[in-house]
Amino acid sequence: MFKILSSKYITRHPYFTSREDAYKTLQGKIVDPYFVVELPTSACAMAITDDDQMIFVEQYRHPIAQTILELPGGFIEPGEDEKSGIARELLEETGYSFSFIHHLGTTAANPGVLNNFTDLFIATGGKKIQEQSLDQNEEINLILKPLEEANRLLQQNKIVQSMHALCMFYGFQYLLAHKR
Repeated sequence: MFKILSSKYITRHPYFTSREDAYKTLQGKIVDPYFVVELPTSACAMAITDDDQMIFVEQYRHPIAQTILELPGGFIEPGEDEKSGIARELLEETGYSFSFIHHLGTTAANPGVLNNFTDLFIATGGKKIQEQSLDQNEEINLILKPLEEANRLLQQNKIVQSMHALCMFYGFQYLLAHKR
């Protein structure tokens, strides 16, 4: 039987907590140490305006030292459900409110190291109702693209954030199945 033998925290931060575990596998092997990064649940959305423009956010990502196109999204707050969380993130990052938000799926970015899941959404009928309300450390440019161009970017591997590429893949499948 799988068994945790020990677990100790290395760092504790709201957006980055790491721990060192030791565990026993089902076959009886001892794995020591094993490092786990704890992160809150996150969400992203393929966000489409009421005139069929897809909203990208462009921002610098320090770990890869690149400015990249991504989908809007972020961490879900404690006690917040994922659908409310993505609606809040969309409004904060883009200033848009959406008439329809549909859950496409849930995925784990790197379950060998990270313990969190990312919920993937498609949001349609977006209308700009306010200016961006960004966190102090955020510098986000909005880039709107026609759906066909957004799909080309996906097909050409121009969306390098893997969770966002997966969300777009599922989102375009959803649009195709629902004849949009």
